[in-house]
Amino acid sequence: MKDEMSNHRFNSLSRLHKALDIPAPMHPLVSLINNATGTIPLEKLPNPHILSFYKISYKMNFQGKFKYGQHYYDFDEGGMFFVSPNQITGGHTPLSDQSGYTLLFHPDFLLGYDLARKIKDYGFFSYSINEALHLSEKEKITIIAVFESIEEELKGRIDNFSQDVVISQIELLLNYANRFYSRQFITRKAVSSSLLQQVEAVLHTYLQSEALQKQGLPTVQYLASQLNVSASYLSDMLRSFTGQNAQQHIHNNLIEKAKERLSTSQASISEIAYELGFEHPQSFSKLFKLKTSVSPVDFRRSFN
Repeated sequence: MKDEMSNHRFNSLSRLHKALDIPAPMHPLVSLINNATGTIPLEKLPNPHILSFYKISYKMNFQGKFKYGQHYYDFDEGGMFFVSPNQITGGHTPLSDQSGYTLLFHPDFLLGYDLARKIKDYGFFSYSINEALHLSEKEKITIIAVFESIEEELKGRIDNFSQDVVISQIELLLNYANRFYSRQFITRKAVSSSLLQQVEAVLHTYLQSEALQKQGLPTVQYLASQLNVSASYLSDMLRSFTGQNAQQHIHNNLIEKAKERLSTSQASISEIAYELGFEHPQSFSKLFKLKTSVSPVDFRRSFN
C-alpha cells in the first residue's frame, strides 16, 4: 500500500496539473483551478491520493461522500471542504457533478507571512465526518467572488506585490469560512443541540464508570471518537454554544464530580484525585483552584 500511495502522491502543483491535463500553474506554489463549467476531468486523479499542499474546494453540486484522512466529508448539494498537506484524500463514492473552484497552495508559499503560523488555528482543516461547510446563496456569491479575485490576480502580471495580495485573499477566504461555520452551528441548531446532549451523556457515563480510574481523564479525542466527529469540530461547536471548548467542557464536568465527592464523602483529597483519574493529587488541586478560585480543602471546609 505504501509503494502504491507513493505513486499517488503529488509533491508539486505542476504534477497535479499535468495529471489533469490542464495548463501548468502560473506560480509554482499556488494555483486556482476553475471548474465552474465542470469540464476539467477530475476523475483522472488517482483515487485515493495525497497532496503535499493545502486544498480549499467549493463544490457547487457535488453529492455523496469524499474521503479525507480516515473519515469522510458528507455533501448535500455542494459545499466547501478544507484539506491540509499530506492527508489521504479521495476514496469517494461514485462521482457526481464536481463543478466548482479549487485553490491549492504549498506551505512554502506562506513562509515569511503571519498566515504560515495562523493557518494552524483554522480548525476546519481538521474537520471530518458530516462537517462540510454548506453555504447560503448569499455566502456562495461571496466565496465565488474571492476565488475569482484570486484567479484574476494569478493570471495577471506577477510583480513585487503579487504574493502579498494573494496571501491576503487566502486569509480573507479563511476568515469568511470561519464566519460561515459559526453561522452553520447556529442554523443547524437542532443537530448541534443533539450533539451537545450526546456530549453530556458520554461524559456522564464515563465519569460514573470504572474507566475513569483505569484509563485516566477523558480526552477530547476520546469524546470526539465516541460521537463520530473530529476533535476540532467538536471544540468549535461547543465553543459556539457554551463559550468553552471541549477540553474546558471536560474539566467543568470533572470539577462538578469533584465537588460532589468533596461535599458528600469522607475520602481524602488524594483519594478523590485518584478516583477522578488524576495521576497526581497536586494536578487535581491545581485544576480545582483554577476553576473555582478555592482549594479542594477550603471547598470542603465550607461544608463543615
